[in-house]
Amino acid sequence: MLRHYGTDLLDWHRGTLSSRRLSVLIKNLPNDSAVLRELHGESADWSVGDHLLAAAVDHLAVANWMFACVNTGEDDDPPEPPQPVPRPGAGSGSDGDADADADDEAESGKGGAEASGAVTPVALARFFG
Repeated sequence: MLRHYGTDLLDWHRGTLSSRRLSVLIKNLPNDSAVLRELHGESADWSVGDHLLAAAVDHLAVANWMFACVNTGEDDDPPEPPQPVPRPGAGSGSDGDADADADDEAESGKGGAEASGAVTPVALARFFG
């Protein structure tokens, strides 16, 4: 684990590595280290830039979807809403935002319109928040 830094964990046991130095080495491990992956799972692989890029892709997809919804004919079926980029830590079958959306739909009484893919004022307000 700490061999990259020219030291070994046994040095702490031997008394040649202080507890303070060991703490500093552990706190400053790189983001792709085994310790951080064990503590934070696959989210340790995602940097702030990766999260921002995923958010930009999601917003662009929603903007394109809204443009397509507005420009489809009244007789045409609206396009399916886009799926967000999978984030680390999000379950494969359940999405935390889906539960929040279901609660919002139940409160607004417009669950049927949003479930059918129609753009509603509530959906637009949520997007532009």
